[in-house]
Amino acid sequence: MMNSTTKHLLHCTLLFTVIITCEVFSGGIKIDENSFTIVDPWTEYGQLATVLLYLLRFLTLLTLPQVLFNFCGLVFYNAFPEKVVLKGSPLLAPFICIRVVTRGDFPELVKMNVLRNINTCLDTGLENFLIEVVTDKAVHLAQHRRIREIVVPKEYKTRTGALFKSRALQYCLEDTVNVLSDNDWIVHLDEETLLTENSVRGIINFVLDGKHPFGQGLITYANENVVNWLTTLADSFRVSDDMGKLRLQFKLFHKPLFSWKGSYVVTQVGAERSVSFDNGIDGSVAEDCFFAMRAFSQGYTFNFIEGEMYEKSPFTLLDLLQQRKRWLQGILLVVHSKMIPFKHKLLLGISVYSWVTMPLSTSNIIFAGLYPIPCPNLVDFVCAFIAAINIYMYVFGVIKSFSLYRFGLLKFLACVLGAVCTIPVNVVIENVAVIWGLVGKKHKFYVVQKDVRVLETV
Repeated sequence: MMNSTTKHLLHCTLLFTVIITCEVFSGGIKIDENSFTIVDPWTEYGQLATVLLYLLRFLTLLTLPQVLFNFCGLVFYNAFPEKVVLKGSPLLAPFICIRVVTRGDFPELVKMNVLRNINTCLDTGLENFLIEVVTDKAVHLAQHRRIREIVVPKEYKTRTGALFKSRALQYCLEDTVNVLSDNDWIVHLDEETLLTENSVRGIINFVLDGKHPFGQGLITYANENVVNWLTTLADSFRVSDDMGKLRLQFKLFHKPLFSWKGSYVVTQVGAERSVSFDNGIDGSVAEDCFFAMRAFSQGYTFNFIEGEMYEKSPFTLLDLLQQRKRWLQGILLVVHSKMIPFKHKLLLGISVYSWVTMPLSTSNIIFAGLYPIPCPNLVDFVCAFIAAINIYMYVFGVIKSFSLYRFGLLKFLACVLGAVCTIPVNVVIENVAVIWGLVGKKHKFYVVQKDVRVLETV
């Protein structure tokens, strides 16, 4: 079996192969200048059309900051780290509350995952912990000294009128509800999130270190039974995003420059209460993003946590579309909020507007072939580089998520090819999500189907 360094070197070799291939075939690196037709767009297409064509081409560059972060994160840090090794005894770790927020729509799923996560913690040697389930509707968890169920009263209102998950999270922080001290830690999970022994060891190391009050790690989506192969392969991009952009911003800068996810969130209680989830209705759609930006603006630091957790991708394409739409709408509300200083949301703003303009930048695929325009060599190189990294993100996500030993070589290669083939489908979904998100109702929180057993017919 190859060691982690060899795997990382092979991954880097594949990454640079993809980059060079894209550069050569798209003209970013011109081997034969005569093989490219040179036209004068100003006389060929007219002034207005030429200006529009150049604007569309340069819109592509909005994605450059996050592409560079992903590239550096995937290259400069080992993409295949060894199993996490404890740096101290779990018995010496501070108290950890594993908090799961749910509407209560999938009680059996919650019960099953609570028991699995308790056993994972115990198998890792963790003793000083509690699993807390915060729900709008009672799920009737079994009485257990390590389980606490909190039902958010229907009449509860926050000071600023926070809604949805923000409202539930803020309720837990109220003096009459909170049982944690400021030096304790909270691990925020979604109801479908599963701990692994690797992630628990990573969390223990993080809280024992104690240098940063906030942290986050990798989530993968191709574990155990895959419900929907198309959405799972589409989510391979998110795996690469965690290992690239997320890891670099936390390990190098210790700041959520591009925000973070809403699950596998580790916070120190005192810092979380100081930042607060009570951020009004605009901070309730993408509450994770708003919280991160507020913590960033208040000077708190972040770090990357080693070890992965497991989740499921959306079960249907409609759920995937609804999920992406909500993320876009929520992040736009964060970027436009006056509560977040401009300097702290600059990169996030560039990132989300590269998403908003995706229907326009995607049109380059058609217009570049029909109406070629000459660009400086640097622009051609950068555009090809952006395309190469985005393609490779799907490839790497599959390599990181799917086990070669579990699936076998042929099925593993089929998954890699399948991820590349899902790119056009994912592009269409992302474009539809953008258009729907811009014209649809903004302050809505759609919850995707999460219990696979609901889909089964007995």
